[in-house]
Amino acid sequence: MTTDVWLPFEAHEIEGLPEASPAGLTYRYWDGEPEFPADPADCAFYVVPYMKPTETAVRPLSAMTSVRVVQTLTAGIDHVEPGIKYLAPGVRLCNARGVHEASTAELALTLVLSALRGIPRFVEGQRQEEWRSGFYPALADKSVLIVGYGSIGAAIEDRLAPFECARVARVARSARATERGPVHPLADLPSLLPEADVVILSTPLTETTRGLVGADFLARMKDGALLVNVARGPVVDTEALVVELESGRITAALDVTDPEPLPAGHRLWHAPGALISPHVGGSSSAFRPRAKRLLAAQLTAYAAGKPLGNIVLTTGS
Repeated sequence: MTTDVWLPFEAHEIEGLPEASPAGLTYRYWDGEPEFPADPADCAFYVVPYMKPTETAVRPLSAMTSVRVVQTLTAGIDHVEPGIKYLAPGVRLCNARGVHEASTAELALTLVLSALRGIPRFVEGQRQEEWRSGFYPALADKSVLIVGYGSIGAAIEDRLAPFECARVARVARSARATERGPVHPLADLPSLLPEADVVILSTPLTETTRGLVGADFLARMKDGALLVNVARGPVVDTEALVVELESGRITAALDVTDPEPLPAGHRLWHAPGALISPHVGGSSSAFRPRAKRLLAAQLTAYAAGKPLGNIVLTTGS
């Protein structure tokens, strides 16, 4: 039985990690470097390096013939999906639910408030030594629509609560009830979009959500509405968004883009009403302590033969 565990942190940095010898594990450090730390065939538990490209994340998978667990440090798993075909039946793929909610929700609110209250205009005014006073939109009394109501979507609503929004509507893959109110299915989007002043995307990237925000979706948004994307870039049709931004009808605040990184010279950089951050929703000071706590918990359960958390799929089932 193989015992290697590949970690993107040094094992001694993770408080609460099972001791290697008593647990029968061998910890290997690998954070995407060209050289592997050991034979991938001996890896039983693979923690995918964080914020590395897909080709890096999946590179060892075809040789990991004995792997039993693939643990991402992201909420989404789209960056490892191309490698799932290499995995034997019974491999558990786990995500990082609980790691990114606070940081991503915090950035979502930052983008909303910055875009509404004119922060980019103030920054430019400071550079130009111009006093750009006036009236700016507030989040108070606005109607907000959250598209993608998983743990991150719920964390965003937690942070909206003090801002006196007129209404928060929720959309997910399927309808359900929550303590805060109903969650609508994706099929209800056409009737919900025209009522929303702010639309926040926090949905995972799937075949259903890829290109979800296309020309029709955008056309249904009310004049003057703000689109905020903290999900994945390909959820939005970039060309359709640029057309709407250049018309001046809506604005957007984007932590993710398609393509990404956004290349120099792309029209989106200079589209009116666009605020762009470089995919930093999860990469804050909140990441490392939460990620390490998750790994300690998952590996403690694994070593004890107990059920793992955050399983999103098991291969071959």
